[in-house]
Amino acid sequence: MIDEQTEKPRNSFWKELPILLGVAILVAVLVRAFVLQTFFIPSPSMENTLKIDDRVLVNKLVYDFRSPHRGEVIVFKAPTEWSGNPDGEDFIKRVIGVGGDHVVCCDHTGDQERLIINGKPIDEPFIFPGNKPADQDFDITVPEGRLWVMGDHREASGDSLEHWQQSGEDINEATIPEDQVIGRAFTIFWPVNRATWLSVPKQFDGIPQP
Repeated sequence: MIDEQTEKPRNSFWKELPILLGVAILVAVLVRAFVLQTFFIPSPSMENTLKIDDRVLVNKLVYDFRSPHRGEVIVFKAPTEWSGNPDGEDFIKRVIGVGGDHVVCCDHTGDQERLIINGKPIDEPFIFPGNKPADQDFDITVPEGRLWVMGDHREASGDSLEHWQQSGEDINEATIPEDQVIGRAFTIFWPVNRATWLSVPKQFDGIPQP
């Protein structure tokens, strides 16, 4: 019995290479569009958690299945009032309050000022050394479907508090809609010596629901 085999032409690899490259490019485009994307940090607003020129990896799929949680670092399309750019601009901040949350500054008992979320004061060891939780007292309730976000470097961040002040305490202008969130930044991958996971600080555990 003769075992017949088909011999591949030697030049078949070169004929298939453009197809393979095309498939690889298509997969990369789809992943970037719907699953993962890299972003670089252009400003000091999230120091020292994120430093200028850090590169982060953003999960773009997670919020298709749930809403952002307090303490997560998110990338979002900034409102025109925030960026001054009608074409849109991507910002990165930390979620402090979600829809329905009552956020107050500050708890003045003891020797340290702290934000209060739904009645619970929280320590924030991740904010920039020497910064206060906020540069003025405030008392807000986050509208449903929106987020109150702040930078970890509070004195150098154009965030919800700054726009609450600038808008004459308009809570809608101070918060961002959930549907403008691009994704969750979950790791620093560059430079290599700063590579780390961007996990939710344990201080956000146990915050009661509004």
